[in-house]
Amino acid sequence: MDLPALQQTLRDFAAARRWQPFHTPKNLSTALMVEAAELAEIFQWMSAEESQAAHLEPVMKQRIADEVADVLLYLLQLADQCAIDLPGAVAHKLVKNAIKHPAPAAAPRG
Repeated sequence: MDLPALQQTLRDFAAARRWQPFHTPKNLSTALMVEAAELAEIFQWMSAEESQAAHLEPVMKQRIADEVADVLLYLLQLADQCAIDLPGAVAHKLVKNAIKHPAPAAAPRG
């Protein structure tokens, strides 16, 4: 997936509709949360097992895919508006997470 190209496509899409004044970090982060809530709503009353199997049903898989895509698209737009280098931010965060949450030491062999 070419993230810069996708971000340009999203910029062009918004420009064609004159949405740029509304695509502020505040509005995009709010829209991102709404879409994440719509994704959570799909699984809201499912058991853990039901949620793990939900994608096996084609209509449900499409619903999940649509909401996941909405979340990603708003996240990409928010990162674009804030001039965040996503690959760099992800790499940096993974290092921070590894330091904050180290894997447990392997049990000694006896």
